[in-house]
Amino acid sequence: MRSDSAAAAGGAAPRTTTAASPSYTLGTLPGALPLLGHAPRFALRPLGFLASLSGHGDLVRVKLGPLTAYVVCHPALVHQLLLADRTFDKGGPFYDKLRDIAGNGVGTCPAAMHREQRRLVQPVFHRARMPAYTEVMAQEVAALTSRWRHGQVLDVPDAMHQLATAVIVRCLFDPNTDTSGVPALQSSIDALVEGITRRMTWPVPLLHRLPTPGNHRYERARLHVRRLTDSLIGGHCSTATDHDNLMSLLTAPGTDGVSLSDTEVHDQVVTFLLAGVGSTAITLSWAWHLVGAHPEIQTRLHAEVDTVLAGRPAQLTDLDSLELTGRIITETLRLYPPDSLLLTRTTSTDTELGGHPLPAGTTIAFSPYQLHRRPDLYSDPDHFAPDRWEDVGKPAPGTWVPFGAGPRKCIADVFVRTQATLALATVAARWQLRPTPGRTIRPVGQAVRAPHPLSMQLQQRESALPESREESDV
Repeated sequence: MRSDSAAAAGGAAPRTTTAASPSYTLGTLPGALPLLGHAPRFALRPLGFLASLSGHGDLVRVKLGPLTAYVVCHPALVHQLLLADRTFDKGGPFYDKLRDIAGNGVGTCPAAMHREQRRLVQPVFHRARMPAYTEVMAQEVAALTSRWRHGQVLDVPDAMHQLATAVIVRCLFDPNTDTSGVPALQSSIDALVEGITRRMTWPVPLLHRLPTPGNHRYERARLHVRRLTDSLIGGHCSTATDHDNLMSLLTAPGTDGVSLSDTEVHDQVVTFLLAGVGSTAITLSWAWHLVGAHPEIQTRLHAEVDTVLAGRPAQLTDLDSLELTGRIITETLRLYPPDSLLLTRTTSTDTELGGHPLPAGTTIAFSPYQLHRRPDLYSDPDHFAPDRWEDVGKPAPGTWVPFGAGPRKCIADVFVRTQATLALATVAARWQLRPTPGRTIRPVGQAVRAPHPLSMQLQQRESALPESREESDV
């Protein structure tokens, strides 16, 4: 049962069950069309489709073209699903299509490969490396904002992609690496996300082999990302000395002398480029929109950064003091988790979930978006309320999963949240982003959902220190 205090704070707690009453229901979504199933509904109104599922059960059968999938709608069952990574292995339409791009990187590989890969990659995201990454972020924020002008109308997603891409590339590679092909990365990521979503929504292979403009864009983007990755890795290998960056760690032998193969390094770099850029950029874009749409939150944000930072860039040691800023990022990730549609798994053996048998090879799916907007978990779930996270503590299992959970939890979750929090604070210390009148902001129904369109007017803040305004570097 959810306590009154948790409900008042907007906190989350899954329904509890006992051995005597394992009351998890299995339902079937009605309205499946012949051959197409529920694919048209999912493709045309993905968010409404997802929001409707929990009304049909805790585990709901859906049809996507010829594929039958079971969507897990209850947080306790999602938690079980994510903990049992070998039984519910990464597979199904989402990850099968993602492997076409990222291969078997740490985020996409089967469970049998995951533990060894994660052990080798984990040092890249050790907390001891965060101060250096944070310094890179501060430098790139200064470089980005040095080009801004008071009154300018800013394409926010484009600017945040520029920032996230610059940070990831500088952390991944040597400073001398040729990054001339990086600016085109954003358009390629957008085309890939669109293609993955289309292939997941309409899992009919013939449709994806037709010579349509969308299929051509997807194939060009896939090849561009792979070639860019090869170029960046080659540039690192030719210029590397002994830089303490991610590529150096990826190519160095582990403590037992084992190192990643060339293919594994390639797959990890693609994974970091796609996930690192997308997650940070989309989170920051939505955060700016949400803050701009809530003037009282924006006023409090500016007051906090003025007190904590006094006009300087945010540092890692400021995280604990940037309480509201951190809650804004947490609430943004609840409302708009980067991987928000259907994330799929495949049962590796005969098993059960919630008391319902599932044969080997069954496709299982869950939706962070659907979980994060359940009214029984979050009061007024569609409302942006950063203070719902004040004094709530750690979310109950399965109720807040923007980065997953269990053994396959996103390896870069701390990196993304830290960079997003500090970047939001650093920019807010000097700039106010105001909504452009007359624009309607809507999410794009993709695997990684961006605000579209989102332009905001830049206002240089009067409280910014005069000497800080003129700086172009940190």
